[in-house]
Amino acid sequence: MLCGSMEGTLSVNKTYSELVSFPTFAERFDYVKLHGAIVGDPTFGPSRYLNQFFYRSAEWKSARNRAIIRDSGYDLAHPEYSIGKAGMIIVHHINPLTEEDILLNRACLYDLENLICVSHNTHNAVHFGDASLLPQLPVQRYPGDTIPWKRCTT
Repeated sequence: MLCGSMEGTLSVNKTYSELVSFPTFAERFDYVKLHGAIVGDPTFGPSRYLNQFFYRSAEWKSARNRAIIRDSGYDLAHPEYSIGKAGMIIVHHINPLTEEDILLNRACLYDLENLICVSHNTHNAVHFGDASLLPQLPVQRYPGDTIPWKRCTT
């Protein structure tokens, strides 16, 4: 059974390998975003203590470290978006977890095909569907591009 599979809710099978095949950050974001699905309620609700217990486990910390090393600290594993200056690296489950996943200690909890590094803002954008939170690359500047009476020559 996949992570995030519950009767009447999300049933997805997204993978890291497929995610990184998308060349742009926007395409990668579109692939992982939850399309308005509310994760907190159907996955944990009053059993939130379970995921807190899971995220403190040695097995999770090991999987998290492997994902960070694999992604080299890049947001959505995209080499133009370093998380370094954006703050803490969050290792996100591509396919949302359920209470049952944790209770049964399913392999998908630690599977690198189900994990991706994201920044705090990207994580919030994935969960809340707010693309305005996504990091933006700096605008490429050219000599004279801020002087209204001069044209850019490049």
